[in-house]
Amino acid sequence: MIAKLKGIVDTIGEDFCIVDVNGVGYLVAASTKTLAKLVKGGHVSLLIETVVREDSISLFGFADAWEKQWFATLIKVQGVGAKVCLAILSTLSPQQLAQAISVQDKASFQRANGVGPKLAARIVTELKDKIVTVPIVDKLPTDGGNDYNAAEDVVMAQSSDPNKLEDVISALENLGYQRIEAYRAANKALSDKPEAEVGELIKMALKEFARKD
Repeated sequence: MIAKLKGIVDTIGEDFCIVDVNGVGYLVAASTKTLAKLVKGGHVSLLIETVVREDSISLFGFADAWEKQWFATLIKVQGVGAKVCLAILSTLSPQQLAQAISVQDKASFQRANGVGPKLAARIVTELKDKIVTVPIVDKLPTDGGNDYNAAEDVVMAQSSDPNKLEDVISALENLGYQRIEAYRAANKALSDKPEAEVGELIKMALKEFARKD
């Protein structure tokens, strides 16, 4: 079974690439986020998930271990095939996946092609208690630029007071922020000052948005 490919990027397609390894071209399906890191003719090292079926053997490539682990996790959900996994990974980063499941955000999953309301609900329900972890060093070298920043994909710990967290998130949503963005800002505020009341936490979260703008 192939677990990793290291070679030259021969071709980049809409949802695949061809990696030339010592003259042998491997067709590798990948998310748009992984493909965006590649450059034709550049060196690449991809983690590989090999999917074997009765009539085919398919390779799925990932630029980092966290994305690969999410692929392996998502594909276990009934109704989620390999193509749907890639569609989800093309839409949501590993960090966003973890946060969407944590707050049961079905709408984020519905942004991916092939994911309807029922499947989105099944995903967040079946994976609500699932923790996806990978080694700290999870970056694989490519020559495509757009370096993968592992620090951006660190999921912040939830507050010990989920009701307070939800109150802040709801308030931010009412102000027009997306749930994932609201979750991140609310969680950051609670991490900085867990004893703060909801009103103060909302102000802190809004200051966090202002800094990013």
